[in-house]
Amino acid sequence: MCTKKMDRARIRVDFNELVQDDLVLLSKTDEVTDSDENKLILSEGKNIFIYEFNDYKDGTKEYLLADGIAELNNPKLNGQWSSAAKWCCRINKNGITTKNT
Repeated sequence: MCTKKMDRARIRVDFNELVQDDLVLLSKTDEVTDSDENKLILSEGKNIFIYEFNDYKDGTKEYLLADGIAELNNPKLNGQWSSAAKWCCRINKNGITTKNT
């Protein structure tokens, strides 16, 4: 997927994996690939841009977009179910926005 429908290259997430209102699971590893196939190394406090793409049966295509910072996952706070993830994204005050195409 490229950024033609988004404002910039972003890292794919699943917003069903929110562990707090502003914290989503991000990655099991230090290296991720963004929507333009760039390899990125995650580090504590790194500014990141995330998205989820949904393609519904009625033909609606939806992008959920958010910006935030990388944060190490803490399963003691976030629940043991989150322990497979090493990294989370702390979503900034602008929250999650929706773009339909």
